[in-house]
Amino acid sequence: MTQSLTIARPDDWHLHLRDGAMLAAVLPETARDFARAIIMPNLVPPVTTGAMATAYRDRILAALSEGMTFEPLMTLYLTEDTDPADVAAAHASGLVKAVKLYPAGATTNSASGVSNFDKVRAVLETMAEIGLPLCVHGEVTDAAIDIFDREAVFIDRVLDPVRRATPGLRVVMEHITTKNGVDYVKAHDKDLGATITTHHFIINRNHILVGGIKPHYYCLPVAKREEHRLALRAAATSGDHRFFLGTDSAPHTDPNKESACGCAGCFTATNTMPLLAHVFEGEGALANLEAFSSRNGPAFYGLPVNDATLTLTKGDAPTQFPAKIDTDDGPVTVFDPGFPVYWSAR
Repeated sequence: MTQSLTIARPDDWHLHLRDGAMLAAVLPETARDFARAIIMPNLVPPVTTGAMATAYRDRILAALSEGMTFEPLMTLYLTEDTDPADVAAAHASGLVKAVKLYPAGATTNSASGVSNFDKVRAVLETMAEIGLPLCVHGEVTDAAIDIFDREAVFIDRVLDPVRRATPGLRVVMEHITTKNGVDYVKAHDKDLGATITTHHFIINRNHILVGGIKPHYYCLPVAKREEHRLALRAAATSGDHRFFLGTDSAPHTDPNKESACGCAGCFTATNTMPLLAHVFEGEGALANLEAFSSRNGPAFYGLPVNDATLTLTKGDAPTQFPAKIDTDDGPVTVFDPGFPVYWSAR
């Protein structure tokens, strides 16, 4: 029996589009279902100034397929040399909606990130004054810290001290992967939100490692124990306004994933909304899917909810998603949840 659910058109509050041929190939996969997305600035070179963000936005808009409507919400890559005045001007122009903090060496193209947080204090204070959110990749990069503990340690060592030192700073804990992250957000009702990815609802660390290494499940932050996956699902499906969708959809070509030192990232833009319908239905919380994917994010960023809608339909036969997206740089594998999904989006 066919079942359908119509929601306000969703937004993606954490997206990697890359550039050039990759951008042209993957952008339609997001624009098909999503009205807006927060665009990650970790290109090579990174998007560190208002002028660079303008140029990148223009390349994204030029790559849109005819008939598609999509608004890229631009971010700046925070470095120890970031100019507070440039950040303020880019925000005042309406161009930049957030600044992205990568601890140096934490993930793909993060070498230009922050090592000494004292050097970015003036930028953070300016952001607190103007209400510009800081999007945080929340992992320490201390080699002595186990990779599965890096998010929890970041909260204690970096995030909480930075927030205490900068009253009024609005922070998004991006792609949280632990119960620690969920609990920290729940303990702070002001100026704090968190995004959760599609794939972290579905996989735990066993999915990556048991029965052979699965490179297309490898991501950063890496998937954690089952107890953490369940905590993420409970938080997102609860309807709590502090949690919203950020897919962290991150395309890499298959040769770059399936190598001796494979890149981190799951490409979920193609099938996120059907997968979320499956997850929320499984939790008995379909009524809260619109809040998570379409309402909580705009509320945090001070933007209107989209007027357009998206309809999700559940059929009798499994939905067939493409296994790969072809790009001029090479094929990109679409995230495979490992189980049949009966929902589709239109």
